[in-house]
Amino acid sequence: MSVLNPPIRAEYEHVLEALPDTHVERLLPWTARVWEQAWLRRGLILLALLILWEIVARIQNNDLLLPTALQTAHALVDGLASGELITKTRISLSLLLQGYIGGVIAAFVLTTLAVSTQLGRDLLATLTAMLNPLPAIALLPLALLWFGLGQGSLVFVLIHSVLWPLALNTYAGFQAVPETLRMAGRNYGLKGLRYVLQILVPAALPSILAGLKISWAFAWRTLIAAELVFGASSGKGGLGWFIFQNRNELFTDRVFAGLVMVIVIGLLVESLVFQTLERFTVRRWGMQR
Repeated sequence: MSVLNPPIRAEYEHVLEALPDTHVERLLPWTARVWEQAWLRRGLILLALLILWEIVARIQNNDLLLPTALQTAHALVDGLASGELITKTRISLSLLLQGYIGGVIAAFVLTTLAVSTQLGRDLLATLTAMLNPLPAIALLPLALLWFGLGQGSLVFVLIHSVLWPLALNTYAGFQAVPETLRMAGRNYGLKGLRYVLQILVPAALPSILAGLKISWAFAWRTLIAAELVFGASSGKGGLGWFIFQNRNELFTDRVFAGLVMVIVIGLLVESLVFQTLERFTVRRWGMQR
């Protein structure tokens, strides 16, 4: 018997005879194949929510309390056409990116120290126990005293909202790395930063990605809340300031348009950034279903 032609089980031969030139997935009806598309299922959910919103708003019949979905869509299109919403979004995303990157760097430094030294582990445990329960928005008054009426105050609270959940998730992922991988890294002489980057980070990537998503959500809502409370930064306001201004002027449809913009950005970041990153890393490596 040739090694290049191994034996085939009888039941598998029957399957091959029944399906000579087709794939098993083709047995599914087209409706089932279409339903397998995640974007379609999510789109139908969003459509159902929009229809429900329109029905409730028409029953309520009070534009000041609850504008219809069509009125909100009109306000959203007007805001985008005038460029106001685009400008506000750019300001918010610029601040968010600065705080997010700063928080990620700080979390990586803390977790690297935690897996390298006992003092680092004690430092991370103490700081997370003290500061993680503290709402980021509660630090805004202090940030205003320390950094003034500028972007520094918002970046500071954003770093706080990103740092602790990401550090906890990353450290938990590092702790869950199998001992065999750790021993393999030590056998190859890896130490310090090389050991973290080449052994711990790839093995703990599912936990790290989960921490990045949680931190992104925390940072995004902290920024909007801070802009609602703090207002404009250096004469420039983001989406939170846009919502606050229109609430004061009783333009409820524009308030909802700002909220829709916040939701749309969240959906885009989740689908275009994090899902793409997962697809090319942990799912391709078989670490996540």
